[in-house]
Amino acid sequence: MEPDKIFIDIKTCGLTLAQVLEEVERLKKEYPDYEIFLDGDAYAVVGRRRI
Repeated sequence: MEPDKIFIDIKTCGLTLAQVLEEVERLKKEYPDYEIFLDGDAYAVVGRRRI
């Protein structure tokens, strides 16, 4: 199984909440074969390939 791909590290990115949400929408369109979500343990927006 492929490891999760980190797209946005929330701790270091400096983006506002609105900007993060915009990026999530962009990532969903750019990576349709990935499930994009906020990983609370990693404190990052990550992608997991859909099976």
